[in-house]
Amino acid sequence: MTVTLKALSALLTYPGPDLQTAVSEIRGVLASEGLIPDEALAALEPLLKDIEMADIYDLQERFVTLFDRSRSLSLNLFEHVHGESRDRGGAMLDLLETYRAGGFEPVTEELPDHLPVLLEFLSQRPLGEAREILSDAAHILEVLRRRLERRESPYAPVFAALVQLSGATADGDSVAEMLAQPDDDPNDLEQLDAVWEEAEVTFGPDPNAGCPQVRDMLARMDTPLTPAPARPAAAE
Repeated sequence: MTVTLKALSALLTYPGPDLQTAVSEIRGVLASEGLIPDEALAALEPLLKDIEMADIYDLQERFVTLFDRSRSLSLNLFEHVHGESRDRGGAMLDLLETYRAGGFEPVTEELPDHLPVLLEFLSQRPLGEAREILSDAAHILEVLRRRLERRESPYAPVFAALVQLSGATADGDSVAEMLAQPDDDPNDLEQLDAVWEEAEVTFGPDPNAGCPQVRDMLARMDTPLTPAPARPAAAE
């Protein structure tokens, strides 16, 4: 298991008391596995201290404002390239099948393309395979990093670390195209109503139409998987 990916997955989950008490362990595994450079570890420290010491309700409110109320910061990766189209539903079905082929059954109400779920899966795959899959999403991770930096959010270094772990250079044209899209304001309720106007995600045919980056990501994930170790019990 690549515990660094599991630790970064935990940092991107809705904060609760269990996460607060696990910060010391998360800090330790990030340092001990040695996959993240010292500079990136230092950049993560403000977030680690914040989660460890801040009022839990303040942490939860911030998380919801960033990742739930800001569609441009959604942790559902396909949201950024497919929106609510049929293409996204088909891509998520393929992703879910890939999880199951690797012996991974997500125990969550989140969608399959939710970044912490993907990182949990990748933590159980060989490191080289995990890096290749992360590299296919590097442009999305880089856009999220930059948007979070604009807001001076301590979460930005998590995405910087993921881009570093991928070993990829995010495609500049894709990043620029995504950054040119409006960054929604979570405090503008009228805008939020318009952005989040209900639209059904259809799980149907034609799963790989649309964005070539997502097709590449799924194509790589559809390659034969090496046997996965038995999934360990979730850390408390």
